[in-house]
Amino acid sequence: MSNEEKRRGLMLALSSPSGAGKSTLAKLLIERDPAMRLSVSATTRAPRPDEQDGREYHFMSRADFEAMASRGEFLEWALVFDNFYGTPRKPVEEALAAGRDVLFDVDWQGARALRAAAPEDVVGVFILPPSRADLETRLRKRAADSEEVIQKRMARSAGEISHWTEYEYVLVNRDVEETYARLAAILAAERLKAHRQTDLAAFAAGLSRNDP
Repeated sequence: MSNEEKRRGLMLALSSPSGAGKSTLAKLLIERDPAMRLSVSATTRAPRPDEQDGREYHFMSRADFEAMASRGEFLEWALVFDNFYGTPRKPVEEALAAGRDVLFDVDWQGARALRAAAPEDVVGVFILPPSRADLETRLRKRAADSEEVIQKRMARSAGEISHWTEYEYVLVNRDVEETYARLAAILAAERLKAHRQTDLAAFAAGLSRNDP
């Protein structure tokens, strides 16, 4: 076995209530971890002016999306506000087979759907804020939402937080660098799990033989 063992990639489902730091951590993972790639969803909604096909989303017609869904070409998909959103199966499976990890910046419903589709490949991490006051402060510092939207996000956060028990790991994001370090440690351990090391059975069998 080489110093760099062959392994199957994993699907990292990262979730949190809005403002807890999920998107910041996702960005750090993509920037710092060469084995990690961000999953790009498909959607039937029209692209916004600053969006590019294949970067934010794979934009497609409703007919094409429904045809892919009927052929089972999505890991998961849903209808949200009259538009379809889904995770194309092929690029994810190709990445996992090549030993690359795929990051999903998703809510609890998306994480649940991914786990149902690929239970052996998904690692779920839920990010919690230190307090509700801190969560509201972070939402206001973003200066991206109106007061009405902030209050709606705060009201929705309780329901989102209640799903933390569905995740293998839960991190309280008091400091983003500290939380990132813990997230990196989780990935290091998960990548070494026996069922992800694809050459392990043959390697162990070789060690067990009585050959000189």
